[in-house]
Amino acid sequence: MENQGASVVISHHILDGKQEEYENWLTEIVPLTKHSKGFIDWQIIRPIPDLTFVYTVIIRFDTIENLKKWMESDTRKKHIEKANSLFRKNDNYKIKSGLDFLFETENQTKVPVRWKQFLVTWSAIYPLSLLVPFVVLPFLRLLKIPANHYSDGLLISGCIVFLMVFAVMPNYTKLIRRWLFK
Repeated sequence: MENQGASVVISHHILDGKQEEYENWLTEIVPLTKHSKGFIDWQIIRPIPDLTFVYTVIIRFDTIENLKKWMESDTRKKHIEKANSLFRKNDNYKIKSGLDFLFETENQTKVPVRWKQFLVTWSAIYPLSLLVPFVVLPFLRLLKIPANHYSDGLLISGCIVFLMVFAVMPNYTKLIRRWLFK
């Protein structure tokens, strides 16, 4: 399981007027991150000017071990200390692997064993894969969108994933929480 890849989602709440300094800090730390063992890629989601102040940085590594090495490295710690005066809140991050995010609740950051994740995900996707086409396909034909295996599949899978992430899994995991995290 260690070689399934891992991601870290970092939220930095930046003080008003400190965005330019933060951007400069990013130009220092990004190359160091890129040269870390196991680095795959990164993405920075910048705040909306004059509306939000949160930067979200997503970094992917080949293994959880390599990701943790970078996150706990002295180099990163020194750069975080350097940027602390720019943060409204402390450096906040969560390490994820696979579909772990589907099983996390507000109060529960521990993830269940993989075989339980498999059973729960499968038991949620199967009924959706039967029901969603019965709703989506007639709606598409009502809109006069011609039948096409690929576009129909794209829209159906998009609806299933949307439902899984935003509706089904948050409620389903609460319902079976005792068994799931046992």
